[in-house]
Amino acid sequence: MNAPRSTRPFGQQGERLAVSYLEQQGYTIIATNWHCRYGEIDIIARQNHTMVFVEVRARHAERTEAAFESIGPHKQQRLARAVQSYLASHHLEQAVWRVDVIAIAIPPSGEPIIEHAEDALGW
Repeated sequence: MNAPRSTRPFGQQGERLAVSYLEQQGYTIIATNWHCRYGEIDIIARQNHTMVFVEVRARHAERTEAAFESIGPHKQQRLARAVQSYLASHHLEQAVWRVDVIAIAIPPSGEPIIEHAEDALGW
């Protein structure tokens, strides 16, 4: 029986692509892979005066739909709790913030497709 393959290297590749994308869009990266009891925030960035908490979803696919669809209500709640934990632990309760999702489709051949949804908890 084969042992399951780790998805960690693929996830890290997606996060590197997302960081590069955000930097090209003018975001300042504050932290990556921030952990708390509610889970992990993949990327914490700043866009002007707004704190942006980014969930990155990468899939081996031709389109990004499956990556976006993988964030259900339970994951959204965990993200919101993790963001609140980050803000409280850094004394930023008054900060302006939002949660974004970056979905990445990596097709078998060709360039990765990156789609960025701002204010994803407002869906």
